[in-house]
Amino acid sequence: MSATIMAESPCQACGACCSYSANWPRFTTESDTALDLIPEKFVNEGLSGMRCEGDRCAALSGKVGEMTSCQIYAVRPEVCRTCMPGDPECAMARRRHGLPALAVVPANAGTHTA
Repeated sequence: MSATIMAESPCQACGACCSYSANWPRFTTESDTALDLIPEKFVNEGLSGMRCEGDRCAALSGKVGEMTSCQIYAVRPEVCRTCMPGDPECAMARRRHGLPALAVVPANAGTHTA
C-alpha cells in the first residue's frame, strides 16, 4: 500500500466498506433523478441498491486493503457518501477484512473518497 495514497485518502487504500455486505449498498434517500445517473449495470435486479458480486459492490475496482476506487464515485448512493473514514461503519468493515481501525476523521475534514 502506498503511504502517499493512505495519507491523501485512506479510502483509496481500503475499500472495505464497499466489500462488506451485498445488503449494505441500499438506496434510501436518493431522488429518481440521482438514481438515473447510476449506470444500470451497477444497479441490482430489484432496483433497491447497488449490484454486488458476493459482498463486494460491482462498482468497486482494485484490491481491498491495498488500492481501490469507485467507478461511479461522482454519482454514488447516499449510503456511500455518509460512510466516513474512521466512523463506526468504517471500523466494522475494516475489522471484517482484518484491517486496523482508522482514527476518526472530523466531519469537516472532507468526504469519503473510495
